[in-house]
This record gives sequence, structure tokens and C-alpha cells, in this order.
Amino acid sequence: MSSELTRRMREIREVETSGRHEFSQLVGINKKTLESLEQTGRAPKGELLEAVCSVWPKYTLWLMTGQVNEVAGQVSPEIEKARKTLKQTGTDTD
Repeated sequence: MSSELTRRMREIREVETSGRHEFSQLVGINKKTLESLEQTGRAPKGELLEAVCSVWPKYTLWLMTGQVNEVAGQVSPEIEKARKTLKQTGTDTD
């Protein structure tokens, strides 16, 4: 499970920020700590998960369970990336 949480956190970082530096600043951790987590797959501590969910609440359900509920506004980075692509091409439905 630890590697899944770390993998999901990385997916959020890749969609929402320009890189590890920006992500670590937003969630309040050292960039080296983030690098270590991603490279080793160690489980992030609860405080880090809480910080990620505070900055990006739309990913809370997906980060913790791997599930989404679009009706409740709980999405995955993959869904968010697709939305951004649709907006850029002018093919979104909003």
C-alpha cells in the first residue's frame, strides 16, 4: 500500500505542479524528503497526506482509496488532466 500512496502522490505532483520544488513548497516538506519518498516508495506520513489533501481536496478520495466520485467533486489526476486538455482545445462542455 505504501508504494501506491507514493505513486498517487507523485501523479498529483505531475499534474498540479511544475516539479518537486513547487510541490514541496506547497505542502511544506523538504524537497529531498519528497525525492526520497518517490525513489524508495516508502509510505508518506499522515501529516504529508493531510497537507496534500488540504492543498488539493479534489484528490482526497482518490489519493486514499484509488476511487473517484465525480458527482461529489472527487477526481483523479488523470481526469483533471483530461479536463485541462479539453479546455485548451475548446472541446469542454462547460
